[in-house]
This record gives sequence, C-alpha cells and structure tokens, in this order.
Amino acid sequence: MRRFFLLTSALMVCMLLFAQGKAVVSPEIHDDNRVTFRLVTPAHVAQVRIGSDCFPTGSADLKKNEDGVWEFTTPDALASELYSYFFIVDGVRMLDPSNVYMIRDVSTIMNIFIVGGDPGNLYKVNAVPHGTVSRLWYNSPTLNMKRRLIVYTPAGYDAGSNKKYPVLYLLHGTGGDEEAWMALGRATQILDNLIAAGKAKPMIVVIPNGNVAQEAAPGESSLGFIPPTPDLPKTMEGTFESSFPDIVDYVDTHYRTYRKKSHRAICGLSMGGYHAKFISAQYPDVFDYIGLFSAAITPEKGVYSDIYNNAEAKLKIQFDKKPKLYWIGIGNSDFLYGPNRDYRKFLDQNHYPYTYFETGGGHGWLNWRIYLTEFVQKVFK
Repeated sequence: MRRFFLLTSALMVCMLLFAQGKAVVSPEIHDDNRVTFRLVTPAHVAQVRIGSDCFPTGSADLKKNEDGVWEFTTPDALASELYSYFFIVDGVRMLDPSNVYMIRDVSTIMNIFIVGGDPGNLYKVNAVPHGTVSRLWYNSPTLNMKRRLIVYTPAGYDAGSNKKYPVLYLLHGTGGDEEAWMALGRATQILDNLIAAGKAKPMIVVIPNGNVAQEAAPGESSLGFIPPTPDLPKTMEGTFESSFPDIVDYVDTHYRTYRKKSHRAICGLSMGGYHAKFISAQYPDVFDYIGLFSAAITPEKGVYSDIYNNAEAKLKIQFDKKPKLYWIGIGNSDFLYGPNRDYRKFLDQNHYPYTYFETGGGHGWLNWRIYLTEFVQKVFK
C-alpha cells in the first residue's frame, strides 16, 4: 500500500508539472555521456536513492534542486552500454515514472537506457534490415508436453528463396526463460546489426525455455499470470539435456536448415552454459560450435543422471571429433570464475583446444551481451 501511494503521488506530481510546462526528463543523457536522473515526490519524502549497474558502488543519493525535484548527475561520463536502474524512496523501491522503458529480470522490474557508442549502438534498433522474431509452440515427446520457444530468422529469410541457414541455439540462465535473451540480452538487435555489418553470418537463432517444469515464460502459459521465480524443479539434473533433440528435430523440420554438425552452434549463460556444455558432450555429432558464458561447470552434489555419467569420457569423444570452436567467456570477478579456471586447467592438461575470453566484472548482462557479440562473429566461418 505504501509503495502504491508513493508511486501514485509521484505520478500525480509529474502530471501536474507537465501540465504547467515543466516536464520531468529522466534519464537525460548529456552530450558528454554523463547522465542525470530526476524524480518528483510528495513534500514529505526525506530520501531518494538510485540503484543501477552504471555505478561502481551500485547506488547513489539524489538531492533536491531549486525546483524541488530530486536529481543526481553522474560525475563522470558513462561508458557505452545498456544500463538498468530503479529508485528507492524512503526505503521503498519504485520505478522512474518519467521513463516508460522497462525490463523484467526474473521477478524484478527495472527501467533501462542506452548510452550510445561501442557496444551500446549494437543494442539499439538501427536503420538496417531486420530479422523476424516468432514465438511458437513445439511438441516435446520426451517431456510429453507442448512448450514455447522463440525463433529469430535473419533478414531475407522470408523472401521466398530456398536458401538454407545455419542454426544457433541460445540458452538462458537460472530464473530466466525464453524471453530473457530477447529482452535483457538484446539478441535481436545484436544479430540484426552484426549481420548487416557483415560481421556475422546470417543465421537462425533458437531460444528455448530451459526450465522443463514450465511450458513457457511466466504469463505466457496455461498457468496464467503466475509470479516468476528462480526456484524451479528439474533445471540442472539432466532432463532438459535429454529432451534437447526434440527441439533440434522441430527446428530442422519446420525451417530451412542445414542438418549438419558444421552448421549448428549452441551457447548459453550460467545455467545455459552448463546445459550447452553437457548437451554438446552428450550429442557430439550435433554441434560444431560451443559457447560457455559464465557457465556452471559441474552438477551439484547429490545430482545423478545418465547425462552426467562418464563426463570425462564423453568430453574426450567430443574433442576427438574436433569441434570447430569451443569458446569460454567469464568475468574476473564472477563467482564462477574459480570453477571455470579449474575447467580450463583440465582442458589444458588433456590438450583440448578452446578459445578463452576474459572480461572485467561479474555474473551479469553487461558481460553476457558482450560474449554473445563475440561468439556470433566466430561461428559458421
């Protein structure tokens, strides 16, 4: 109730200012790439803070300006990037009523903005040929259910030709769903822009839901408007990996694909990287390009599955078949950095070739968008 009152009051004050010709602009991106955030609140509000991934400390305090508007300007220019933020008003979290652009990350809603340049311009909709995004349902005999996935087809796919395309399978992380890479990952914009620039091959991109307990993302299934949660059963115990051929079969049947290992790639972030690791090892004749983005490496203690049995032997078979690219990316402050370092040592000891890409930062979308950008420029070449 308190949150509703604060939000309603802020909206009413903003509407009053707008009617008086004093529209509140927030965020305002200045020519020097500093950014100003503003919020109008009722007079009784004592403190306004902002939380954002654009700050090294994660948050900052707003101060009232001479017009009574709470305001904060970043002291330095922000690097080019897509950023998220929210306000905390007297301890209550709320969105910026002046910014209609929002995004969901699991059960959290945040405002977003983009600072242009590199890589920010890749995350924008630019004046280039655009691909088509389809949300559709496939039948999974393994899971005995119909499930939702997203398919991106590149510009020109629907032009009536018989041209075939390679396929990238793009997997989300814990708590995510098939919408995560579209919304948070800006996958459509990244692919459109890189393909238009000739930096990536035109490809089909398939984004399934990696939570086998779900038909689809929250709000998109027969369960209705259920609360999103990261606490889902059967996410990293082998079931999704076992059912993955159902997805490949559906895509090869319904799209103009090359049904060859050399024209298939699989990659994912965190849990999705874990899935990509074990799916590619379980089916070594299916994928020639594998990408692990901040990946979980080993099953949790007490988890047993045929998928995870004889993991080292399966990995040997996979590398004996010489995949064209085995790509590992992680941030140096990621909580999974240690397991990834140990995994690379294992690969080195066994002389299994891989490409390693290390960034600063931790376990988040600022890195995962970069990893996708790097990976898609290396596949199908």
